[in-house]
Amino acid sequence: MQQSEDALLCRRFAELAERAQVSGKVICSDFLNLHEQNLLRTVCCAVPVALYGGFDEAERKIACFGAADMREAADAADFRLLKIEPANPKFADTLSHRDFLGSILSLGLRREKLGDILITENCAYVVCAARAGEFLAENLERVRHTTMRCSFVDTLPAGALPILESREAVIASERLDALVAAVYHLSRSDAQKLIAAERVFVDNAAVLRADALPKSGQLVSVRGYGRFRYNGVLRETKKGKLRAAVGIYI
Repeated sequence: MQQSEDALLCRRFAELAERAQVSGKVICSDFLNLHEQNLLRTVCCAVPVALYGGFDEAERKIACFGAADMREAADAADFRLLKIEPANPKFADTLSHRDFLGSILSLGLRREKLGDILITENCAYVVCAARAGEFLAENLERVRHTTMRCSFVDTLPAGALPILESREAVIASERLDALVAAVYHLSRSDAQKLIAAERVFVDNAAVLRADALPKSGQLVSVRGYGRFRYNGVLRETKKGKLRAAVGIYI
């Protein structure tokens, strides 16, 4: 089933690229997750393709076929930034990413119409396709038991952007499975299963080798767990292990 869906998506990418080439205009996809962005890299396109998700650290991104760079992609991507906040903050539930996403999807919207959802101060900032944003603004009334109000904003507040927290991890080696296991407190075998299931990405490209060696500065994303930036080995411990520097997005 997954292979069939992947093949359909690759054909869709090829169609969008052809449309961009014939029209001479930038043609945009829906929002793509990491797996779909990785599939895009396997498609030979006759036009340049730039990815854009509304802000630098975005995970879900739109593919802009015919866009030469990020700025051109930003100009072509037709999406809005929707703020969803409690109408009465004093009596609001404490709301999570899952709460907001569940309420949005319950209205019948497809996930590919939504980019990243950022939570700060019990409010959600949703990057979404323009029509999807208009639909949400008109129809999203509650999240859990809390009455909400929606408004469009131009920029994300500083508090909504992902924060990179510096930490250290003790690892047996610089292998990808060792890094993932140490950062997320997993066993090596569990980390290897995540890698084999194509749930681990380095700089947004899926990596299927547990013994791959990420370079200092590369971004490691683990679906279902989060993202971290590997910043290299600091020193060797007395027991012969390595103390590595990582920046975890929180």
